[in-house]
Amino acid sequence: MSLVELIAQADERGLAASGLACLDRCVPLLGGDDEVLRPLWANLAAVGDPAEWGELLDQVRAKLGVAEVVDDEDVEDEAALLARRMLAAAPVVRSAAEARIWADACSVAALQIHRLLDPAEGDASPGGAQALDSVRAGGAPVGGRTEGMSPLVAAELRRQISVLELLAGHGAGGLRRALEVSTEGRRVLRAVVSRRARGRG
Repeated sequence: MSLVELIAQADERGLAASGLACLDRCVPLLGGDDEVLRPLWANLAAVGDPAEWGELLDQVRAKLGVAEVVDDEDVEDEAALLARRMLAAAPVVRSAAEARIWADACSVAALQIHRLLDPAEGDASPGGAQALDSVRAGGAPVGGRTEGMSPLVAAELRRQISVLELLAGHGAGGLRRALEVSTEGRRVLRAVVSRRARGRG
């Protein structure tokens, strides 16, 4: 199934995990450490209490210094701004309806972030938004990428699809593997962000 179809069919836990995984991979842009989102991951486990999600989310926002409203003036970097908005938009209540909206928005934002950061793409890649819509409506990239898709974006698409498939197939039992998939992506993005920072220096 395409990414769009997987999001449409996912349950509340799968949707929350999908959005959280996208955000987790982009934590390097928020200046957070690798464990900052771990309480939210734990909340999605079978023993987690959905009622505690909002409080845990507030704690994460406080640690990362992300206000509820994020204006364009807050950060110079577009990729970092998109990451901040992902966290700011996270629903305080774990419901399928709100989680679906968030998961879909995080999917688009994460792909856009990877497009912006990929040296093979550049900040001014033509047809960006339309291309990402097409990517999300298609299947997983074969052989590492699809036509017109950069390697970094193709890898992010695969990870988004993997997380949703793991939760759809295994429920809470798929969380550990989903976290592993996200951790791998976060390491990749952290390396990209580090290289970009050295280049600017």
